[in-house]
Amino acid sequence: METNSIYGPFEEYLPLIMKGLTGRITAFNEECRETTGHPVYEHFLYRIKEDKSMREKCVRKGFPVTTRSALRELFDAVGLRIITRFLDDVFKTVEFIRTIPGCTVVMEKDYITNPKPNGYRSYHMILDLEVPYMDVDGNVPGHYYAEVQLRTLSMDSWASLEHEMKYKQDIENTKLIVNELKRLADEMASCDISMQTIRDLIRS
Repeated sequence: METNSIYGPFEEYLPLIMKGLTGRITAFNEECRETTGHPVYEHFLYRIKEDKSMREKCVRKGFPVTTRSALRELFDAVGLRIITRFLDDVFKTVEFIRTIPGCTVVMEKDYITNPKPNGYRSYHMILDLEVPYMDVDGNVPGHYYAEVQLRTLSMDSWASLEHEMKYKQDIENTKLIVNELKRLADEMASCDISMQTIRDLIRS
């Protein structure tokens, strides 16, 4: 099949790979809802990175704008974001993802336990998924990457605000805003712990 997409003939497999992964996570959520009465996540977002965005990222990272770069050098052609109400649901979901058949965690960064200097908190995972489709190296079964970000509602709200500041032009008092965002991140992290504690007390 001819295509002008940076993903080349492998483009058709990406939605199928995403569907397989998201289906397992959705089923896990429903199982938690049935057994505990509570879902494990509040929001679940996923996407295939757009052709234009992937090309721009290749350039930004210094890679050739090729199918191989998109599917081997970069890891987020398939991207998932899982947003929970409580801290322990993040780690509960992380542990479930580790058990998915054909899924290997090849990289992870715990910015919740070890937040970035600016206050950013989230849990990042890069997954290597073995799938029954040919990959860019000609292997069958093939291997494709997916990036997963997990965070609480408060972390997600903070990240959205920080992203808006980061990409907005001509902001006055940038230093003040950066300092306030860091202070807010610490306060929200404290609130996440308090929310977790109160929930545990209610359920016990």
